[in-house]
Amino acid sequence: MNQPVPSLIHRSPKTLFPYLFTALFLLAFIDSWRRAGIEPMVLFAAKGRGNVWKFLSGMFPPDLSWNFLSLMFRPTLETIQISFLGTLIAVIIGFPLGLLGTHTLMVRGILNEAELQGVPVRRSLRYAIYFLARGVLSLFRSIPEFVWAFMFVRAVGLGPFPGVLAIGVAYGGMLGKVYSEIFEGVNDRPLEALQSLGANKLQIFFYGWFPQALPNFVSYTLYRWECAVRASAILGLVGAGGLGQQIEISMRMFNFNEVLTLLMILFLMVAGVDYLSARVRAML
Repeated sequence: MNQPVPSLIHRSPKTLFPYLFTALFLLAFIDSWRRAGIEPMVLFAAKGRGNVWKFLSGMFPPDLSWNFLSLMFRPTLETIQISFLGTLIAVIIGFPLGLLGTHTLMVRGILNEAELQGVPVRRSLRYAIYFLARGVLSLFRSIPEFVWAFMFVRAVGLGPFPGVLAIGVAYGGMLGKVYSEIFEGVNDRPLEALQSLGANKLQIFFYGWFPQALPNFVSYTLYRWECAVRASAILGLVGAGGLGQQIEISMRMFNFNEVLTLLMILFLMVAGVDYLSARVRAML
C-alpha cells in the first residue's frame, strides 16, 4: 500500500530551511543586481571596449628604465614599512582585546568555574569587560582602513604615518576578533590536566592554552600582513605615502606604462610576503 507523501506544510522548520534560504538568496541576488545597476554589456559596448583598449595598450611596454625604477625604490620600501609597522600595531591592539573578548577565558570555561562561582559582582564585572572589549573590536573593524586613513591624514598630515595608524587600528579590530575565536576553539582536556596538577591560571594559559592557539595565531597574523601590503598601496591614494601615491600620480598623468610597472612591483612584494609566510608556517 502506497504511503502518503507528507506535504510541504507539515515539514519541520529544519526541512524547510533549505527552501527558505534559497528563496531569500535569489530574492537578495535579484534585488542587489537591480539596485547596483549591473549592466555587463556596457563593458563590451563600443565606448567601453575603446576605453579598455586605450588603457591596456598604454600599459605596454612597461616602463623599466633605470631612472623610473630607481625613483620607485623608496616608495616600495615605504610600502613594506607601512604594512609591517601597521600589522605590528594591529597585533599590539588586537591581542589584549582578543583575550578580554574571549568568552571562555573571561566568564566561562574551566579557568573561571571555581573563581566566579558564588561571586555575582565579579562575574558582572567580567561580563562588562568582555562586552566592552567586543564592542571596541567591532568599532575598529567596522570602519574601513580607507576611512581611518582619511581621519588620520587630517589629524597628523600627509605621509606614511597615517597609513600605519589606519592599518593598525582597522586590522587590530580584525585580528582581535579572530584571536578570540582561536582561543575559544582550543581543546579543554590539556587545560583540565594542568588544573588537576595544581597549575595556576597563568600557568594554564601559557602552557596549555597559548601553545594550542599559536600556529593559527601566527598563520592568520601573517595573512593579515600580506593583506596590509595591498592595503598600504591603496592608502597611498589618500596621501598616506608608499606605492599607492605613485600609482595615483601615474594614473592622473595617463602614464599607464608606469602603472603596469608599479603593479608588477606590488605583485612581487605580495608574492615575497606570501613565500616568507609559508616558510614561517612550515617551521611551526
